[in-house]
Amino acid sequence: MTREIVEEIAASFSVSARTVRRIWQCARQCFLQGADIDVSKKRSRCGRKRVQVDLSLLHDIPLSKRTTLDDLSRHLKVSKPTLCRFKKKGLIRRHSNSIKPHLTEQNMKERLRWCISMLDPRSIDIDPIFKDFFNIVFIDEKWFYLMRRTGTYYLLPDEEEPYRTCKNKNFIRKVMFLFALARPRMDNEGNFTFDGKIECFPLVTHEPAKRTSKNRVAGTLEMKPITSVTKEVMRAFIIQKVIPAIRAKWPTENAREPIYIQQDNARPHIEPSDPLFREATQQDGFNIQLICQPPNSPDLNILDLGFFASIQSIQFKNATRTVVDIVNVVQREFDNYSPVLSNRIFVTLQTVMIEVMKARGGNNYKTPHINKPSLEKEGKLPLQMKCDANLVQEVCMQIEE
Repeated sequence: MTREIVEEIAASFSVSARTVRRIWQCARQCFLQGADIDVSKKRSRCGRKRVQVDLSLLHDIPLSKRTTLDDLSRHLKVSKPTLCRFKKKGLIRRHSNSIKPHLTEQNMKERLRWCISMLDPRSIDIDPIFKDFFNIVFIDEKWFYLMRRTGTYYLLPDEEEPYRTCKNKNFIRKVMFLFALARPRMDNEGNFTFDGKIECFPLVTHEPAKRTSKNRVAGTLEMKPITSVTKEVMRAFIIQKVIPAIRAKWPTENAREPIYIQQDNARPHIEPSDPLFREATQQDGFNIQLICQPPNSPDLNILDLGFFASIQSIQFKNATRTVVDIVNVVQREFDNYSPVLSNRIFVTLQTVMIEVMKARGGNNYKTPHINKPSLEKEGKLPLQMKCDANLVQEVCMQIEE
């Protein structure tokens, strides 16, 4: 290599001519020896050796003593940055655990009977498939609070921290809502002909103000939440609000078919044989019946399965200061809730029932994920999930035993 070429290359890469000659000689030597050309001076396995950590010792540490990385670092005698690196690599994982309802043997059998009853009876002996759930209206109650006890925000370094107050953080103002939701219906082109949203009813009363204040004069009607929800209150709301809303919004082509209102087994709920309820349902040609899901089974109701959590998260993103604000925000978000998301929850409900049968009626399972958005884009999201025939047979045998 001539001197002019060496100087030109050195100037191009901002290195000395000596470096260019060294690299050239090293590459030429590797070529003559028939070896791979490697001009790096860096040796392999250089630098500080990593400390070998036996993560199998994690099994011996009680769960109560590994709730934070600080605790884990102290018991494993490993630095916290090392644990963060393990977490990033997937060697350890963070898990949020929630308490589930306790189930008795009778509860588990009733859950299995319920899942079997949700299968299409025409297919149960050949190729089991779930019903379409078009004739079921799910109802349930949910408390919505004025604010969270602890809020998380992202601020600038010099930005002032928010200051929130309430009279008693253990008794934050709240409003209970009664939701009624059915499965959306689509035509052959994928357009929704019925969004499934029956209504959400705030459990409130309107009372005249007793005294004049800076906000209103005496006698002005004020919205007050119903704090004591009794059986009489629930009966009145179902008869006077839920049933008329179903009649008003139900598709006319299916009005003559039986409509089932599914509720849980809370004490304030009325019985399916309630005479006032039965009298109110047998009108205008409608056949509305009340059914109760298995005890201790919120995972078998679409409202508890995913709908409430979605509405709650949206509600907390809106600043609410009064009961009226909560009612307006929740009702607005209910009206704006996408029927696409609602239909996905019905698919999740069917997959959960399959998991319940696999767990022999228990609730120790993980909610399955089948990538519903991708299936929707491809037009492959099933309306009715199939179930393994052998699993159904085993469950039926367990119920008989």
